[in-house]
Amino acid sequence: MLEVRSLEKSFGSKQVLFGIDFQARPGRILGLVGKNGAGKTTIFHSILKFLEYQGEIGLDGQDIRQETYARIGYLPEERSLMPKLTVLEQVRYLATLKGMDAKEVKEKLPQWMKRLEVKGKLTDKIKSLSKGNQQKIQLIITLIHEPDLIILDEPFSGLDPVNTELLKQVIFQEKERGATIIFSDHVMTNVEELCDDILMIRDGRVVLHGPVQDVRNQYGKTRLFVSSERSKEELENLPHVKQVSLTKQGSWKLILEDESAGRELFSILTQGQYIATFDQQAPTIDEIFKLESGVEV
Repeated sequence: MLEVRSLEKSFGSKQVLFGIDFQARPGRILGLVGKNGAGKTTIFHSILKFLEYQGEIGLDGQDIRQETYARIGYLPEERSLMPKLTVLEQVRYLATLKGMDAKEVKEKLPQWMKRLEVKGKLTDKIKSLSKGNQQKIQLIITLIHEPDLIILDEPFSGLDPVNTELLKQVIFQEKERGATIIFSDHVMTNVEELCDDILMIRDGRVVLHGPVQDVRNQYGKTRLFVSSERSKEELENLPHVKQVSLTKQGSWKLILEDESAGRELFSILTQGQYIATFDQQAPTIDEIFKLESGVEV
């Protein structure tokens, strides 16, 4: 388990992290989210000891030291490979730094290339691979030594939909293996789909932390999806309704002032009308992210 306590970081006179506290547990996926500049990458770099900081960071109760790095896999936001090396040379070089034997790397690498559908051979130069396949090689480097802690900084950046789904499958498989996984992403649907827990940062401070469903429930079931013959204007004039929009499925989405308004609205909407859909839900992680970022939804 990764534990971060009272993490603070300053660059010169500018403080960028303020008392960050969280845990990331084995067999669970934690989504670290926040606007650009919120402090996500600084948190990752602090965990990895790339930066000096104040506070405590431990893995399974021990301070992260040089010998601990072999238990960590890190995919940086800025991908960097050596273009003149072959695939085998590149992976072997970095995997042996994590404690793997060169023979073991040569045995496991073809399995990983097949698993991630990398088009190429061990002897191909990195520069000859497509951008997507280079990203997959970087991911293999992150995971081939079966790390206990996996840190993925914007892992889906630049991937097409097919490879995005492939990477999601790999992340789920690593979770099933028992790894502790933390990743950052700007696409909140990915966060909601993949994550067990969420840590939301704003201006270097934690604003939300906990299981995804618990975080959603904190905001109440203030989203009402309803099929009604009433016009948008009529729905907007109903009591306790803040906003009305039409969904792609053709139903109306009502944002309510309070969860308790649902019962009253059900009575009003069913008077003399048949309603095929009446579904009251908590806001999505995307909506919560926008609310906490000061964006009107």
